[in-house]
Amino acid sequence: MPASLLSRRRINRRSGLLFGLSLLVGFSTIAVWPANARAQTRAELERIVKRTVLTNGLEVIVVENHGVPIATLEIDVKNGAFTQTPEYAGLAHMYEHMFFKANREYPNPDAFGQRASELGALYNGTTQEERVNYYLTLPADSLEGGLRFLAASLREPSFRPEDLAREKEVVLGEYDRAESSPFFALDQKMTAMLYPGNASRKDALGDRDVLRNVTVEQMRTIQQLYYVPNNTALIVTGDVDPARVFALAEEIYGDWPRGEDPFKRAPIPEIPKLDGNVAVIEEAPVSAVTVLLQWQGPSASRDPNATFAADVFSDVLNTPGSGFRTRLVDSGLWQDVVVNYYTLNHVGPITISGQTSPEKLRDALKALDAEIARFGQAGYVTTPQIENVKSQRVTSSAFGIEKASSIAHTIGFWWSVVGLDYFLGYNDAMAAQSTRDLQRYVNTYIVGKPRVTGVMMSPAARRAIALTEEELRRMGAPVVGAQPDAAGVLK
Repeated sequence: MPASLLSRRRINRRSGLLFGLSLLVGFSTIAVWPANARAQTRAELERIVKRTVLTNGLEVIVVENHGVPIATLEIDVKNGAFTQTPEYAGLAHMYEHMFFKANREYPNPDAFGQRASELGALYNGTTQEERVNYYLTLPADSLEGGLRFLAASLREPSFRPEDLAREKEVVLGEYDRAESSPFFALDQKMTAMLYPGNASRKDALGDRDVLRNVTVEQMRTIQQLYYVPNNTALIVTGDVDPARVFALAEEIYGDWPRGEDPFKRAPIPEIPKLDGNVAVIEEAPVSAVTVLLQWQGPSASRDPNATFAADVFSDVLNTPGSGFRTRLVDSGLWQDVVVNYYTLNHVGPITISGQTSPEKLRDALKALDAEIARFGQAGYVTTPQIENVKSQRVTSSAFGIEKASSIAHTIGFWWSVVGLDYFLGYNDAMAAQSTRDLQRYVNTYIVGKPRVTGVMMSPAARRAIALTEEELRRMGAPVVGAQPDAAGVLK
C-alpha cells in the first residue's frame, strides 16, 4: 500500500520499537481515511487548524470537532535521536519513559496513576528520529485537568533514582526484544554506513551501555536543553473550543520561562555525504534473501519539492501493474520490491527493499540496477501515472477531523520535523508535481549516486553462491562527475 502523508515515518512505540525492516512492508499507517474524503487546500486547512504562539514561544495548535465528547492533548518536543551524541544514544527515549513518572505535583507513581484515572485519561508517548511526543486521550470535560496534568510532567519532573532504575530495565528489555530480530544487526550496520559518524543521531533505540549507565544528571541535561517552551508545541484536538484552549494554555503554560535556542547551544552537525558505494552482508538463519538499497535523500526544509516528488515517484513504482513491478516482481525475479522515501529534515533515507531466493539473487539485482539506471529517463514515468497516484495520495491524506488522536499525532510529527506549514501546504504541493519534478528528484538523489547495499541471507546460502561484499559494492557504481542540470537531466 502506498505510504501516505500520515505514514512516511518509522514509529518507535513504547509497546515495542518498530524500525528497520518495516521498510519491507511499508510504514505503519496511523489513520484510515474515508474513501470519499476530499483533500483540502491550504486555504481550507488554515480555516480548520487554529494556532497561536505564546510570548514564551510555546506554539498552541487546535483542531475543533464536536462529533464525540473526547479530546486529545499532545505535547511535541523537537528532541529525539537527531539530538543524540554517542554518549546520549537512546536517552531521548529514556526521557520519554520518565515523563509519565513522579513530578512535583504528583510525587510518586501511585499519585500520578490515580490522577490519570480520575481524569479518565489514556496516555502514552513515542520517540522518533526528530521528535518526542506525549499524549492524553480523555473526556472533553477533563480538558483543563488534562492540560494541568501534562504541564506537571513537562515542567517539573522529579527523576527519582528509583524510578529511573526501574525504567532503565524496561528500556533494556525493549532493546533485548529488538535485538532478537534477525533484521536488527543489518539495520544497525546500514544506518552506520548511510550516516557516517552520525548513527547515534538516527537510532532512537540507542546504545545498550549508555542505557545501562544512564544518570539523573543526564535526564536533567536533556530537560534543560530541549524541554523549553520555544522548542515545544501543545496540540489539542476534538470536542474543544479553540478560544478556551488558548486561554487555558496562557494560564497554565504562559509563565513557563523561555529557554535558549537549543540548536544554538548544541548545533546539529551536517550529515556527511557518501563518497562511494558501501555494502554489508548479514548472515542469519533465514530462508529467503532480503535486500536493502539505501541512498541519502532530500532534507524536508532544504529541498521540500524533492520530498513531494519522492512521494509521487514511490507511489507510481509501487502501484500494482507498474512497469517497475511487472519487470521485477511479475517476472518472478523478486518476491516483492517496495520503494520508499522517509521524510526527515536531517537527510531522510530513500530505500528500495525486497526479497528473492539465493539462486535468483544476482539476476534480481542486475534487473533492479537496470531499472534504477532508467529512473530519470524521459518517459519512465508518464503524466497519466502521476495524475493517478496524486489523486490517490491526496485522498488518503485527506484531513479526517473525526479522528482527533490521529490528527494530533500527524500535526505533531510535521511540526517537529519541518513545520506546520509543510503539512498545510502538502496537498497543494502534491497537485503541482510533474514528470520534470520526478526526473530532478531521481537524478539528484538516486541515479548514479552512492548507496548502501545490504543483504541478509543464511550462511549456507552465502557459501553456495559465493557472494562477497566487494561484489555488492561494485553493483550500481556511482557515475563519477555526473550531475543533473536544472531540468533534472544527467549531464
